[in-house]
Amino acid sequence: MKKWIGLSLGTVIGISHIGMIGMLANRESKLPSLDIPVGDYTTYQAEVTEDGYKIAYKANDPKTAFITKDIKKKGGFLGLANNTTQVVEEYVMDGKTNQGGPVSNKRSWQDPSTIVKGGDGKVSDKTVACIEAVGGGKQTGRLVGTSVGAAAAPAVSGIPFVGWLAAGWVAMFGGNQGAELGGNMAEGLNENC
Repeated sequence: MKKWIGLSLGTVIGISHIGMIGMLANRESKLPSLDIPVGDYTTYQAEVTEDGYKIAYKANDPKTAFITKDIKKKGGFLGLANNTTQVVEEYVMDGKTNQGGPVSNKRSWQDPSTIVKGGDGKVSDKTVACIEAVGGGKQTGRLVGTSVGAAAAPAVSGIPFVGWLAAGWVAMFGGNQGAELGGNMAEGLNENC
């Protein structure tokens, strides 16, 4: 008899719980729905109650951002020492730093690619001209630097056992230094950069 009472009581409680869960799931919420635009650079704080809601919303948050770069350059005699310089750049969302090209004054929230490359979604002719000038300067500088390094290579090729390695290193070092110098000169002399 105790089994039947326990089984009946368990069945009634189980069915009532399932019914209560179904009622709660189908009940409409009294809280208002929120349609807040959320992106990578938005901040919002919403307080929702049965009486209504309050929203504190900021677009383009943070207003400024920072880029920290560690620039390592060779220094000292023959470039054998390492010098590290830390550069901190502060920029805004629609700035030249984060776009890598001319600043766009047009914004399109539907298509973020127009913000990244410029107002019309294309890289400007001025930027293309600058890239071509620097690339050409680097290639010319590498050719001249490698020639100078190859001319100096016989001076170190007589070193026993590692002369051939030192001669190759001198030629490569001359080419790398020439490419850096040529690129910097082309960038400095070109009015598009």
